[in-house]
This record gives sequence, C-alpha cells and structure tokens, in this order.
Amino acid sequence: MATTMQSEVGVLRRALLKHPRAAWTSGEEIDGQWETLDYLSRPDLPRAILEFDAFVGLLKSHQVEVELLPADSNTGLDSIYARDASIVCDRGVILCRMGKAARETEPDAQEAAFGSLGLPILGAIGGDGTLEGGDVTWLDAETLAVGRGYRTNDEGIGQLRSILGGDVEVIEVALPHWRGPGDVFHLMSILSPVDDNLALVYSPLMAVSFRELLLKRGIELVEVPDEEYDSMAGNVLTIAPRVCVQLSGNPVTRERLERAGVEVLTLEGAEISRKGCGGPTCLTRALERDA
Repeated sequence: MATTMQSEVGVLRRALLKHPRAAWTSGEEIDGQWETLDYLSRPDLPRAILEFDAFVGLLKSHQVEVELLPADSNTGLDSIYARDASIVCDRGVILCRMGKAARETEPDAQEAAFGSLGLPILGAIGGDGTLEGGDVTWLDAETLAVGRGYRTNDEGIGQLRSILGGDVEVIEVALPHWRGPGDVFHLMSILSPVDDNLALVYSPLMAVSFRELLLKRGIELVEVPDEEYDSMAGNVLTIAPRVCVQLSGNPVTRERLERAGVEVLTLEGAEISRKGCGGPTCLTRALERDA
C-alpha cells in the first residue's frame, strides 16, 4: 500500500518518540527544570516511564513501528514532546525554529536522528521565523493548516510556504491570545483530525473563519465540552481513521467521539502529559501513514 507523510488520519505505520529516560534523564534534571519550564507540578520519573512504556506498547499493538530519539545533553524536559521540533511532508523533513526559547536546541537534535533514520531534510526555518509542529496539521494531502500565534509567526509561515512550494496550500489560522505568550497553546490545542471528514474541536477558541472553512470542506465537528478542555480532551492521536488515543478522564468527549463512530483508546498520562501540558499528539512525531 502507498504511504504518505502528508496525513493526520491515515493508518499510522511509523512514528518518532522520545522516552522520558532520554528526555528527562534523572530526578536531578527534573528538579532543575520543571518550574522554569512552567510545568504544572514536578513529574515523577518512574511513573512517567511506566506511562510511556504503556503508550509505546499500545502503538506497537496496532502495528506502529516506533523509533526513539536518543538522549541529548543540549535539550531539556520539553523534548519529550517530539512533534513540535519538526514537520514532515512527502519530500522530507522541515526543521522548526521554536517559539519557546528554552526549546531552541531541539530541531538540531532531531536533525541528527532523522539522518540516522534515512529521512532527508527538505529545509529549516531560520532567521526571525518561528514555527512549531503543534501549530501545523494536514487537512488533506494538499492542504496544510498553520496556526499563527505566539509560537509561530508570520515569517515562519512565509518560510514554510516557500519550502513546500506550490503543490501544498498553506492556510493561516489566527490563534487567540487566550492565556498569553507563556501558555502552551497551539493550533492542535483546539483541533485534532480524526478522519478525512471528522475532527475533534474546541470551538470557543476557534476563529469563526476557520471553523466555517472546516464545515465547508464537509468535516463534521465533535465538540470538546468546557469542563474537559483543560484536561486535554481535544488532544487525540489518530492511529487509523476513526481510531484515536485520548488521555483518560475525559468521559464526555469520549462518549461524543464514540457516538460519531470513533474507537477511543485511552492513555494514563498524569506524568508525561498533564504536568507538561502535552497530550498524545504532542508526544508523537508521525513519520509514515497509509495514503
């Protein structure tokens, strides 16, 4: 079967992750970083290892080939959220330039890993441009939505357009101020594609023009309720059309997804997700899906 890197919803075949052993390394490293990185509370490394191993086991049980990033002394705790430092397309990898200064070394660390995996580097965001992978999502193989917020700026989006060329339409999506520049807020904080014609959304923080565009494209929207937004109910990793991984403890959103015909697999992410505000999608840089 043909494969693609320009999908969020095809059957996931290969993914890049970073184990907490490699991202966090020790309790001493956690002690020195978690407060300055604005984690909600101190992560527990042994529990995080158990959660992460369960996540990897879940992916492997669905025939996903899991690649692991190595430890790198130049990166910090946030490097566990492997999606943010890169973008993938069918011609190769685009290295991001992080809007969060504390994460600026992550794209270079990923570049070395991509070389070992045999994946070419198509380009990199540089200069005054900023772009983070959590702000970027494929709506289909020819259409990429990019959130313009505090982590991704106009220059970064312009550079991305130039790298991708005319074969890909880049749709810029205005993001709200919400809780300000220090918050972890990406486009994928309010949008998770679940199938070609189905997406999980949090509409109160979504631009009207973008919401209308999704509906015009024939995409049915499953709404995250207010009371489950902060528990990251809307951050789901789709591993096959209408099959997704969601953080546990979000029963209303889960029931709404199931009513839409979605199989929901759950992840206990108290340590690896909730404390650093990065859900299953953030933990995963998808590399290859069925076209």
